Amino acid sequence: MLKRFISMLILSFILLCGCGPAQTIKPGDLVLAIGGESAEGYDPTMGWGRYGHPLFHSTLLKLDENLNTINDLAVSHTVSNGGLVWTVRIRDNVLFSNGDPLTADDVAYTYNTAAQSGGKADLAMLKEAAAVGPNRIRFTLKYPYIGFIGKLRTLGIVPANIHRTGRNYARNPVGSGPYKFVSWTEGQQLIVEANPYYYGMKPSIKRMIFLFMDEDTSFAAAKAGRVHVVALPPILGKQKIPGMTVHPVRSVDNRGIMFPCVPDTGKKTPEGYSIGNNVTSDIAIRKAINYTVDRRLLAATVLEGFGEPAWGIVDNLPWDEPSIRIKDNDPATARKILKDGGWVDTDGDGIVEKNGTRAEFTLLYYSNDSVRQNLSLACADMGKKIGIKINVAGKSSDEILRLNHSCAVLYGYGSHSPEEMYNLFHGKFAGIEQLNAGFYRNPTVDRYLDKAMSSSTVEESNRYWKLAQWDGKTGMSVRGDAAWAWLVNLTHVYFISDTLDVGASMIEPHGHGWPITANIEKWRFTK
Repeated sequence: MLKRFISMLILSFILLCGCGPAQTIKPGDLVLAIGGESAEGYDPTMGWGRYGHPLFHSTLLKLDENLNTINDLAVSHTVSNGGLVWTVRIRDNVLFSNGDPLTADDVAYTYNTAAQSGGKADLAMLKEAAAVGPNRIRFTLKYPYIGFIGKLRTLGIVPANIHRTGRNYARNPVGSGPYKFVSWTEGQQLIVEANPYYYGMKPSIKRMIFLFMDEDTSFAAAKAGRVHVVALPPILGKQKIPGMTVHPVRSVDNRGIMFPCVPDTGKKTPEGYSIGNNVTSDIAIRKAINYTVDRRLLAATVLEGFGEPAWGIVDNLPWDEPSIRIKDNDPATARKILKDGGWVDTDGDGIVEKNGTRAEFTLLYYSNDSVRQNLSLACADMGKKIGIKINVAGKSSDEILRLNHSCAVLYGYGSHSPEEMYNLFHGKFAGIEQLNAGFYRNPTVDRYLDKAMSSSTVEESNRYWKLAQWDGKTGMSVRGDAAWAWLVNLTHVYFISDTLDVGASMIEPHGHGWPITANIEKWRFTK
């Protein structure tokens, strides 16, 4: 009761206070409580917009609701010189929200700045971006990199003359997207208004207020009729909220178990962190867990039905390999895999052993994430059925970074780009923080991943992405090395006011940013 009372006090202050930085909500405003506040601000060159929609900014390309790549600021693009040169032509007569013209110089500046910033935009492959005319940009890469198309879809364009002044652009952004920045009261709210100079479909909703609240306060706001759109965890998806309808959105926001794939030989990282695990490094253990877990049960119980089984990191995307699906919830097959791999319960304690090593390991999860906790506990129960003891422990993010090379971790990933597959499974990223944390290495998989990245077309690269998952003999998936046990893809749960039409939502990525706003210019009030 006290927690709910405090939440309502906070809500009342944010929504009703007429003094201080918070502004009163006006008739016709759209109010959203969908998380996603960016602590670093709203600067695309530092990573803003890489998950979801950058809102204030245009991108050169974008995805439609069917995940097809279409033009946004660009009108055409070509790839030449063996994938090293990308040339993009942009629209004529585009203006930023302050009325200044957007030119090829702004695009080139944005990309060069992002590449040099060392930020989360990750443009290490870019050698140089250069304006070769008022509306044409040439991108020269250091090496062929088909994943560059993902950068064209996510990096918002900034005005060079404003951004280079260094006047705290991240907290007062100017862009050419459908909405323009008005004000940001950190920890409370962000206000945006329709951009009068926007070149695309003119938004019918003129003003939006994003409220930044925890889940309890967001839920209270929705029940009080104070918001039009609210994002809630799956456990609240079956609640009834007067005047609102649940809006479930499929995602590639997956949860899975990352396994250390090398044994513990006493090696440590340069930071002094232990490497390897003598149980999970055995492929029989990893495969057995993959076969015994009941993914449908996890989705039905832990996610309250708001989720579906996950088989890989790119389920249902164009580069997904469908043949990696297996029959799970199959402890009989799991036991046979263990027995064939030399894991047998010789002392009758219910835990199998091999050469004196018990099938026992630790599975970590982020201690502030109840969904990951419950998935971990459920997997531990399922492991007992086949003689594997999984010790579950919640840790802070800093602790997990120190332990994730020697302990299994319940992680969450999911992106609209296959580049994430490259980062998690290529041997060259072994041991780099949260990337290939388990030191997984397979030379054949590495070759496929490299060929995918150096392909000259998206279609050619998709063939190699699929082969890296499973080529009939080897791969990163459960049919091959079983480097992970992917469990579930979350269904993102939104409640939408019955007075609002948000159109068709695309399959969403991992839960950062505001992916539901990808088609924001199409939203409209129906009453």
